Amino acid sequence: MFSTSHIHPMLVHFPVALILIGFLAELAALVYKKEICLTKFGLYLLIAGNLAAIFTWLSGALFTAKMEGAAGQIRETHELIALTAVILATITSIIRIYIIRQKEEKPGMKKIAFLFYVLTAIAIGLTGFFGGTLVYNYMMPL
Repeated sequence: MFSTSHIHPMLVHFPVALILIGFLAELAALVYKKEICLTKFGLYLLIAGNLAAIFTWLSGALFTAKMEGAAGQIRETHELIALTAVILATITSIIRIYIIRQKEEKPGMKKIAFLFYVLTAIAIGLTGFFGGTLVYNYMMPL
């Protein structure tokens, strides 16, 4: 018999790690401007993390049991921020791909992309925080 309870925990860590490490690569690219591989690395991790986040969000939305009380409120917050993170990661990915496909460099677009990456990283971190709160404070597997 196929059990979804073992799959979701494995999925959970991939978008967190991929997106946050990608964001750190973007931060490093600000310091080491001549290292263009850092920006590419950040983009690839963003796209991979975005795809992983979509699957993770879907698995949580489809296979996580309803909860009541304080745990239910934390779950709702976790779910809302997770959806926000998926949307932000998608927007960030689209902007970054758009920038690459343009022939001329547009510094304003790079700043917008970086701002969205910041927001994505914050949303991913908050999603992980609330997910961890559910697991460790309420002993409920996601």
